[in-house]
Amino acid sequence: MTRIACLPQDLPDIPGTDTRFDIYANSRINGRGRVGDLVPRRLRKLGLAPSGQAWDFASFAMAVVAADETVSRDRSPDGWTRQIELTVAVAAPDFWNTQATRLTQALRFLSGDIWEIRFIGGGGAPAPRTGARPRPEDMVCLLSGGMDSLIGAIDVVGEGLNPLLVSQMAKGDSQDQKLFALNIAPSSRHLQLNHHARPPHASERSQRARSIAFLGFGVLAVSCLQRHADGAVVELRVPENGFISQNVPLTPLRTGSLSTRTTHPFFLRLIQETLDDAGLRVRIHNPYEHQTKGEMLRGCADPTLLEQLVDRSTSCGRYSRTGFQHCGRCVPCQVRRGAYLAWGRPDTTQGGYKYGPLGQNDVRHARFDDVRSVAIAIETVRRRGLDALIGGSMNRELLGNPAPYRQVVQNGIAELAALHANLRIP
Repeated sequence: MTRIACLPQDLPDIPGTDTRFDIYANSRINGRGRVGDLVPRRLRKLGLAPSGQAWDFASFAMAVVAADETVSRDRSPDGWTRQIELTVAVAAPDFWNTQATRLTQALRFLSGDIWEIRFIGGGGAPAPRTGARPRPEDMVCLLSGGMDSLIGAIDVVGEGLNPLLVSQMAKGDSQDQKLFALNIAPSSRHLQLNHHARPPHASERSQRARSIAFLGFGVLAVSCLQRHADGAVVELRVPENGFISQNVPLTPLRTGSLSTRTTHPFFLRLIQETLDDAGLRVRIHNPYEHQTKGEMLRGCADPTLLEQLVDRSTSCGRYSRTGFQHCGRCVPCQVRRGAYLAWGRPDTTQGGYKYGPLGQNDVRHARFDDVRSVAIAIETVRRRGLDALIGGSMNRELLGNPAPYRQVVQNGIAELAALHANLRIP
């Protein structure tokens, strides 16, 4: 069990802690990590003052990212599953400890690890709340720089809503996030934040829980709206196609936690229940949980604007490792390429794909087992049906009625099958 603590800089160390992070502080204390240090400054600059409970949830999210980045999977018995005990300082520890069991369940589902969560006092809002200016926007929409969030933001405006757009800054995406926001909702606030997690040693590369910070930023933003201050329940839109959200293992050896589960309906439901208990008046909503990426492209409210911007969106799971160019062969890239094909529009992704052909059999491509995994999944469904692929990963306990989720996986596999057939995969 690795013990991580995420505390304000002035709180004393907790005995027995393996790694301590200072939260919301640019500390340089030897042996400590830091996380969220740029968030308060950015919010103060914009005159935004989130609620106390929103800060507590964001602190939890920051702490999860910090732990996810600092605990190595290589040192776990099976090379993957970690045991993490996480202590988080918040303003209302008694309440948040009532949520620990549910949040532990959510994190175990999210990252595939064994988590234990506890909350202590001494945390809370790091920024003064004087001079706050509540925002006039109707709701909050996450804008990552990816294709799905681009479509989601365009559709929000198409519905006549005025969104506050929230981005988690990432190298290679930040300028495109600004471009998208300026073209989609020029009169709305665009809030770009970064968890900026810095462990005191090398980072764990898998980072399966990193996107929970994005939800934390969204909750902070919701609590800054005038509608929220007036007592309304405010929508936090999380646009993601249902095929990726389901994260069905493509082969028996490829477990679900090998990809992010941050938008899986079961995970979002657990987070929603926690936000409800906290009285945060946030309604998480993904309107695309039953749609493929190709269906999202075809159904976009403003096809003209989409065509102007979509080629600049980012989907690649290896984007930084391939020199900020789509690799073309990871699962997200294959889903993207299949979506373009289903849309019927030429794929002119900016910069193209580093590895365009999917069927090359040489040393350079041998590491890309994602192509093989997708091919196996396509063949499994073709020969043995969808149940042979999904197994027990889709059930009523997780999803309620699984029928529409089964259908989106069926349709998603069909888009990938069309891509492989089009590119003549052997």
